[in-house]
Amino acid sequence: MDGYDHLDLDEIDFAPVEHDVERLRLLTLDEAYDLLNVLRRVAQEGGSAAGEANRLAREIGARIPSAD
Repeated sequence: MDGYDHLDLDEIDFAPVEHDVERLRLLTLDEAYDLLNVLRRVAQEGGSAAGEANRLAREIGARIPSAD
């Protein structure tokens, strides 16, 4: 599972969904960093999507380990 082998899926509280809805796969760590970088660029450029991009960048940044 791309680095998520340590997770016990029976111990995770997933958001309730209908049983006929397919869940999206997890992002790889590299994909998460790429997405975070794009969101930060959009937030820095300003415009109508900047606020939402900034909010999402903070949310994702808080959930992934530091790239340093």
